[in-house]
Amino acid sequence: MKTLNCPLNGRRNITEFVYGGEYHMRPDANNASSTEWAEYVFFDRNPAGEVIEWWFHSPSAYWFLAKRNTVTDEVLATFAFDELAQHVEGDHHV
Repeated sequence: MKTLNCPLNGRRNITEFVYGGEYHMRPDANNASSTEWAEYVFFDRNPAGEVIEWWFHSPSAYWFLAKRNTVTDEVLATFAFDELAQHVEGDHHV
């Protein structure tokens, strides 16, 4: 059985989760162009290797982030949004 570790609820069956897409830094609301907003909303980079993704635990309605290797499908870490800075230091793709 494939599982995922929810930061709020612990290790759960993968069927309880919904993939929410790649994490992207939000553009500056006051200075971003319509092109920047379109890229933020509609485009993913889809790189091979480590990415940070949004995941949703359906039973508890909890959104969190996961660092996952897209080549091996290994989840390297799961964490709450307020812990993001700890996981992206030196990581330029997020």
